[in-house]
Amino acid sequence: MTTTMIEPIETQVTTEVVVLTPQAADKLRTILLEKNLPDHGLRVFVAGGGCSGLQYGMAFEANQRDMDTVVEAHGLKVYVDPVSMEYLYGASIDYVDGLMGAGFRIENPNAVAACGCGSSFRTKESGEAPAGGGCACGN
Repeated sequence: MTTTMIEPIETQVTTEVVVLTPQAADKLRTILLEKNLPDHGLRVFVAGGGCSGLQYGMAFEANQRDMDTVVEAHGLKVYVDPVSMEYLYGASIDYVDGLMGAGFRIENPNAVAACGCGSSFRTKESGEAPAGGGCACGN
């Protein structure tokens, strides 16, 4: 009789880099079909600007770029460039449809302040909000 030693499997638990909720995936899938872009995914990025200093952006993307992080969720792809990933790590992309309007919303655990409409934010590392302007969304 031969005894075989079974090596324990090392389990690694990691936080999703960016989460796409089922509601956001359903809406994104619908939009991609309506626009006849079945092979595209969603690029999510961060750019300077907005009333809080940084703002979110989204666009349809057909291909991965060099050094992108690609998240596959619900049969869809989300592309994030390395600089944006520094600000978006751990964020959740949802789609909400309520009395105040409908749209994609990003819940970002890295944001310490956000615009009333949720399209602009500030992190601890990004410093203070720019002086002067109010919220461009009217809130």
